[in-house]
Amino acid sequence: MDTTSRPAAGELLFRDAVEADVTALVALIESAYRGDSSRAGWTTEADLLKGRRTDPESVRAVVEDPRSRLLTVARHGELIACCQLEHRGEAAYFGMFAVRPGLQGGGVGKAVIAEAERLAVRTWGVREMHMTVISVREDLIAWYERRGYRRTGRMTPFPYGDERFGVPQRDDLAFELLLKDL
Repeated sequence: MDTTSRPAAGELLFRDAVEADVTALVALIESAYRGDSSRAGWTTEADLLKGRRTDPESVRAVVEDPRSRLLTVARHGELIACCQLEHRGEAAYFGMFAVRPGLQGGGVGKAVIAEAERLAVRTWGVREMHMTVISVREDLIAWYERRGYRRTGRMTPFPYGDERFGVPQRDDLAFELLLKDL
């Protein structure tokens, strides 16, 4: 499998994560979603969930899974974004998406998702991209809709009581499946 891709958006370099990236990836993902540092960006879940977003074991599992790719995105040699792609038959799953909070809103996320879609089609020949988003994240869902994703109304209950997903701060959380034809 090709582990690097051509630079996109001028200066971004995409490559598949390796074991040595795990610690930096966990820190990036946590910074984009949890705690006070996440408030510098607009993707924060800090008011919805406390605790961790991921851990080294979960990230390592994605890196080692032969059905998955965990793309790292660097600019000037510095890790600034990542995303997971998982092959699921006719579709690919997009997840573990993070952009450094101070860089959110500057086009990095758009470039990452476009490259992820391109790679999923090229690598696996899939026809759809799937993702799940916390259903009350209207601003985030709207961002994905502007990129061609559509809401399905198919919900999966939030795993209350399983702190691997965080500690919920409200009782109305669920994951909604979003789809995009590729």
